[in-house]
Amino acid sequence: MSTDNRLRVGRRTVVITRPDKVLFPADGITKSDLADYYRLAAAAMVPQLRGRPLMMERRPEGIEGESFMQKDVPDHFPEWLHRVELPKADGTVTYAVCDEPAALVYLAGQACITPHRFLSRADRPHHPDRMVFDLDPSDDDFGAVRTAALSLRDLLDELELPSAVMTTGSRGLHVVVPLDRRGDFDEVRDLARRIADFLAARAPDALTTAPRKEARGGRLYLDVQRNAYAQTAVAPYAVRARPGAPVAAPLAWSEAEDSRTHARSFTIASMPDRLADDPWKSAFSRPRSARAAARRLAALEADAR
Repeated sequence: MSTDNRLRVGRRTVVITRPDKVLFPADGITKSDLADYYRLAAAAMVPQLRGRPLMMERRPEGIEGESFMQKDVPDHFPEWLHRVELPKADGTVTYAVCDEPAALVYLAGQACITPHRFLSRADRPHHPDRMVFDLDPSDDDFGAVRTAALSLRDLLDELELPSAVMTTGSRGLHVVVPLDRRGDFDEVRDLARRIADFLAARAPDALTTAPRKEARGGRLYLDVQRNAYAQTAVAPYAVRARPGAPVAAPLAWSEAEDSRTHARSFTIASMPDRLADDPWKSAFSRPRSARAAARRLAALEADAR
């Protein structure tokens, strides 16, 4: 059996047990490799996670083994790892929060391949500061995803909402809008639905907001379901549990326009070269009002009738 790895991460020492455990069999990527990646990515990733409850996608036996989504923090997690207790329908959940690089590396050591984050922060959990559109194609045609993302960006520009884009590491893109946290999830979800409906009406043969797959007719699905309390979205820079270890990679909009970019363009191997130049470094410095955007959208809807 391999000996434990002890990694110095900031002021913490993080112990990685079974560091040679292979998590990605086709690629030979081990738990130690995963922890090393998250240690490198932490400078860009932690600012996107700070203060946000996480759901942990854990795969102790690797991507071909059993997986589970974990909300509650286990008792054996270290005391220094930030926790937050939030309500649910029949009680509370104690979530992990990655406020420092060591927490991210520790989760990797627990075979948390992919952290998923709240769209709100723990201090005001019912008031999101992110609105997310998940562009989910019916097949692997990334050209349709690119076209939809650029159309959505243009509509958001009309609504005076800044936006950022990232690959999902799976098949699609996420388009993310920074919000000022004045509106609650009901308001934000309603706005997201109306934006998606308006965009789909502009391109009804290519886009749909139908949740049921059988109703989509091969069209790209504009998914806004994540805009709700306690729902999560894959974290920026997170590794996905797929062969090749693709990463949910923040992009510049010029990269989204590039026909060479795909949902799985970036991997645990290629991402270190991108980390020094974070395209999202200033992407969320101008949060906007969901309520003001809703009024602008109402004017567009009236003009379209």
